[in-house]
Formats: sequence, C-alpha cells, structure tokens
Amino acid sequence: MRNTAKITTAVLATGALTLGLSACGAGDSGSDGPLIVAASPVPHAEILNYVKDNLAKKEGLDLQVKEFTDYVTPNTATQDGSVGANYFQNKPYLDDFNKKNGTDIVPVVTVHLEPLGLYSHKVKKADDLKSGATVAIPNDTVNEARALKLLAADGLITLKAGAGNEATPSDITKNPKNLKFKELEAAQTPRSLDDVDAAVVNGNYAIESDLKPSKDALVLESPKNNPYGNFLAVKKGEENDPRVKKLAKLLTSPEVKKFIQDKYAGSVLASF
Repeated sequence: MRNTAKITTAVLATGALTLGLSACGAGDSGSDGPLIVAASPVPHAEILNYVKDNLAKKEGLDLQVKEFTDYVTPNTATQDGSVGANYFQNKPYLDDFNKKNGTDIVPVVTVHLEPLGLYSHKVKKADDLKSGATVAIPNDTVNEARALKLLAADGLITLKAGAGNEATPSDITKNPKNLKFKELEAAQTPRSLDDVDAAVVNGNYAIESDLKPSKDALVLESPKNNPYGNFLAVKKGEENDPRVKKLAKLLTSPEVKKFIQDKYAGSVLASF
C-alpha cells in the first residue's frame, strides 16, 4: 500500500507519453520494422546506443531507443505494444511487477549488474553513522528489500529469518544504531544525500548523479550469485521476434562486454 499513490501517479503522468508512442505505430511495425526499446538513461540507453551506432547496422537491425526515468512506464509500454522491448530491470522486480499489474513480460537475456550501494556526504565509513542516523532507501518493493539486505550483509541491521524480496523495515529484528529509514522513489535517493545521513542508491541512478559505485560506495553489493542482473525483456510471445533475437545476440557480444568494462570501470559489471 505504501507505493500505491506514487505508482498510480506515475502511470497517469506517463499515460500521454505511452499513447504518443502508440500513435507513432511502434507496436505495428512488425518484424521488418524498427525495434523500439524502452530503457533507463544510464547505463541501459548508453549500452543500447553503443549497439545502435556500432553493431546493429551490420546485423540488419533498425534499433530505436526511448529513454524513461521511472520504473513503471517501460513495462506498461512494453505490455501495450507501444515499444517492442525494454531494458532496465531485474528478475525480482519484474516478478513483483507482473504479479501486481497482471502483465506478462518475460526476460530474454541478462546483460549486466549494477551493484546497489550505500552512499553518504557526511561520513566516510558505514561504521561512522551515528545512533539515530537517517538512511534513505528506495520505496518500491523489491529495491527496498534489496537495500535492507545490503545493510544487513554489512551488519548494520539484522532481518528476521526468511525475509525475502518483500522485506520492509518492519522485518528488522536488530538495529544497533537505531537507524531511521526514509522511503523515497528510487530516482530521488541520490538527490537526498544532502538531507539524510546516508542513502542506498541503485547503480544506474548513482552513475547519473556522478557517483562512482566502485569508489564512492560505503557498502557495495557483491556480484557473486547476485539475482539482480538487468536484462532485455519483452511481452510474452515476442521472444522469437527476429529483431529481438538479433538484439539479444548483440547485447551479449564481446564488443559490448568491452564497452561496459571500458566505460564503467567496475561500476557496471557484464553478466555474460
């Protein structure tokens, strides 16, 4: 319930944009037309634009990239056919979205991981957070749970046994620093750093805010056995679209792996 109003607002606010995309015929282009992919600006759209500018033409793929700054519209646009695919999310988030919205979007190929990190403008180490410190965390179900797991992995809090991808602050059993949590839309967490003691920030939003996860994070997710890899996704039934298959192949090519390594220097990790 805590996110209902915000998600509804996001859907209403982006409805006109979604309709506009539909009016352009994105959903009617067929397998011979352009493939329009909805993506978060960083790093997803940057990776897609690298493919578009350097690899797509050789494969006969007409790739178009549409940028979105929220985590709702890319899925609603994919579901209604306004775009042919999206690239911005991980499996726990998609599972939660499909369950809550009655959508049937499926992953095609996993491309990269953006490690979630804890950042601060006020302390240099997580242990330096004072008693009663305020920590901003994402308010969508999966990323909130993911943030709490990150803090638990570093010993800042303890979660009750079995707390999974829907964990909330109410699942905290031990909080030795008496941390207080401020739940914000994921995109707002880096902007809150001057107002809170620390913030857990998604990798894409960290990079957009000139934070370097590999250097600036007080605590950073480990890539080992990490379920939060980001993937190309489509509406169920579109997995065999030749354009989608071409893009999946290009997104997991040696050229893209090198691009990710060179451009992001450990702040984004190739998952293939």
